[in-house]
Amino acid sequence: MTRRRWIILLVVGLLAAAWFGWKATHRPDPAAAFTTQAIGLGDLSEAITANGVINPVRVVSVGTQVSGTVAKLNVDYNSRVTLGQVLCELDPSVYAARLAASTATLANIRSTLALTRANAARSAELFRQNYISRQDYETTQQTAASAAAQVAAAEAQIKQDRTNLGYTIIRSPVSGVVISRQVDLGQTVAASFNTPTLFTIARDLTAMQIEAAVAEADVAKVRIGQAVSFTVDAYGARSFTGSVRQIRLNPTTQQNVVTYTVIVGVANPDGALLPGMTANASFLVSDHQNALLVPNAALSYKPADYVPPKRRAADVGMLTVFVLQGSTPAPRRIRIGASDADNSIVTGGELHAGDRIITAEAGKDKKGLTLGPPGSAPPKK
Repeated sequence: MTRRRWIILLVVGLLAAAWFGWKATHRPDPAAAFTTQAIGLGDLSEAITANGVINPVRVVSVGTQVSGTVAKLNVDYNSRVTLGQVLCELDPSVYAARLAASTATLANIRSTLALTRANAARSAELFRQNYISRQDYETTQQTAASAAAQVAAAEAQIKQDRTNLGYTIIRSPVSGVVISRQVDLGQTVAASFNTPTLFTIARDLTAMQIEAAVAEADVAKVRIGQAVSFTVDAYGARSFTGSVRQIRLNPTTQQNVVTYTVIVGVANPDGALLPGMTANASFLVSDHQNALLVPNAALSYKPADYVPPKRRAADVGMLTVFVLQGSTPAPRRIRIGASDADNSIVTGGELHAGDRIITAEAGKDKKGLTLGPPGSAPPKK
């Protein structure tokens, strides 16, 4: 063998020895096989969420008791009105004619009453002198009493016709803002079978309420006076606050989902909140400070070769998480309390501040799916 070949073999051997030596001294960190997070103390606020519609606290629907054509319209949307202000007027001609006819009928009946009373007085005098029979006397008395009753009926009819004539003028029953108008000038309003709504008036737009639909699984966590924060799409990240005023006991079921309406009182001094806006509300259930927190991702992680032990009565309500002990996952039994979107409070068990808890295997997401470019093969077990 030539000297040149010996030199080549020597160089290859030295390179191989250097490579194996580097591999022996640069072994990968066992912890790099897992995604871990140090357990520590922190603050956590437990809350439940619900959506609802913003409405004025007190809304009055203004209708009409009589039918007719709208002859005058004095207000529009967003008009501010006061108590007793005329909102609109219906054509009064029909009701004025009825009142005039009732007045004429009353005058005719009153003249008849005067005649029957005079006849009754004469028949009474003749009856005392035995010039007429008792039957004739009683007949004249009954005729006079009947005429008096007809006068009373005619007076009542006049009162009714006068009242109906007054109903053609629609007045505001409260002071507030017109938020809805259902009629227009010249429109015919029919009140034969029900009372049509002409206007909707909000008494005070500085005091609003959210009618939030809370799921039955969360309604037990809602209480009167509970603090609520919410946002509306119109103002982006701006947050508003309110408090729970009422939990209505009447449930609503839609597509087999049961919800309860919770009324949240909201102050609206600047008028930013408008009727009909959708509120994304968050009900503050509890506020914890300096609590031991565990990431929620760790609660769902389990090694592929982990075999859970046989459950005991003392294990009810306990969960298993894994901390990195040396280079291998070690199980720890814990009990958790309140949670938010990211963390849960550790209320008992074998977990301590500073422990490195495993949330996932490196290269995998929380569901154990392999991360990487499309078409990449999962690692061999």
